[in-house]
Amino acid sequence: MRQDNQLLVVAHLSQLITLIIGFGSLLLPLILWVTQKEKVYQMDLHGKNIINFQLSLIVYCIICVPLILFFGLGLLGFVVLSIISVVFPILNAIRVSRGETPKYPLSLNFIS
Repeated sequence: MRQDNQLLVVAHLSQLITLIIGFGSLLLPLILWVTQKEKVYQMDLHGKNIINFQLSLIVYCIICVPLILFFGLGLLGFVVLSIISVVFPILNAIRVSRGETPKYPLSLNFIS
């Protein structure tokens, strides 16, 4: 296994692909994780964190849909989730580049 912090940074930033092409925030990190988890040191840990975060965002978005009927709380939820989905991949990419451990808040543990 090799240490490759740049690839780990790319894996975290790959979640932002949705801002460019409209989809892929789960797909691209999943491909990176599956293809590199045996080759890059700590890719398995980072990949699991990213996938858990993306799956959690999907669950929270699904929860926001019926909440739109309750005084527009779902719309507020979508705004908050949008901000979180952009800010935390960037913050965690910076953390990884410094050698720190990434942290994704409100992330459910689907893959352990």
